[in-house]
Amino acid sequence: MIISPNHSGFAGFDAMLLTHEIFRFAHRVPRVLTHHLWFLTRATSIPANKMGYVEATTNNGIRELNRNHLVIIFPEGEQGNFKPSAKAYELQEFKRGFIRMALATGAPIVPTLIIGAEETHINLRQIKLKTFFKDVLLPLPLNIIPLPAKWTMIFLKPIQIECDKSRLQDREYISQKASEIQKLMQAALDEELIKRKGRFAVATDWFKEILQSTKGSK
Repeated sequence: MIISPNHSGFAGFDAMLLTHEIFRFAHRVPRVLTHHLWFLTRATSIPANKMGYVEATTNNGIRELNRNHLVIIFPEGEQGNFKPSAKAYELQEFKRGFIRMALATGAPIVPTLIIGAEETHINLRQIKLKTFFKDVLLPLPLNIIPLPAKWTMIFLKPIQIECDKSRLQDREYISQKASEIQKLMQAALDEELIKRKGRFAVATDWFKEILQSTKGSK
């Protein structure tokens, strides 16, 4: 099964809390497809492996699905994780790997909504590195200590894409399926945000002012 959530809050709390909730209810440790920067040194790769993190490649995802693991993949990638808070809950363009994984294995895709991570960590803007790690995005966070946001996780109905390896190179079909799921998730997110009564577990009027001040950030 492929679990495909929206991605937000630069620190990756969404991945950790989603993993915890799945383990709590299903007693299974999912494999989380994660940015390759986690695996550049032993200091980060060892704890990442212990948490069930796997470098985010299509082949790695297919391998873990064939081993009957639950696989979490954030289709937005770092563009979603590191987007400025002025674009909170605006889904960034989905990458296509999760569709290829479904085509190769027949695993169902479970679109998942995570609400609350956007308010836990505030990101002012993206920084794109031009030296050392070329084209790597980094966040410019306002806070390191997480804020007391209310979190909600919603699992939408599974989407079954027929196993068909002949379509693995059909870019038009794959892009269409990724776009359909993105639109479905955006509509569901918008609906849930309208119903939400409060963002924070405690009153933080000062923080609302900060949120307003970041609206001009890119």
